[in-house]
Amino acid sequence: MSLEAVIDVLHVLSVVVLTISALLAVARIVVGPTVLNRALANDVLVATLVCTLGLEAVISDHSSTLPILISLSLLGFISTVAISRFVARDIDEDETTVAAPGLPAEPGGARRRDGR
Repeated sequence: MSLEAVIDVLHVLSVVVLTISALLAVARIVVGPTVLNRALANDVLVATLVCTLGLEAVISDHSSTLPILISLSLLGFISTVAISRFVARDIDEDETTVAAPGLPAEPGGARRRDGR
């Protein structure tokens, strides 16, 4: 078996593994019971897409996809942070606060972590 045949088998195996990973991430996005599960699956899907584009760049032997990879990575990171902040804010608003001894409870019930 020649070196080129081994490399071709590795390329096919890599594509199969990345495809399975993407399908499992899409399944978690569809089935995921919570928003955080869907956000994590979205992050995995973006990472899989970045790996797929990186593999394509290696196979095709060109570097023109590097700006796309960086932009996609930043977009995935920012979207995950944004979703996490919104979910954390919703959780903070849903919780009721218990007043510390000697302090009156707030009339609204919920208080943000920064004291507002």
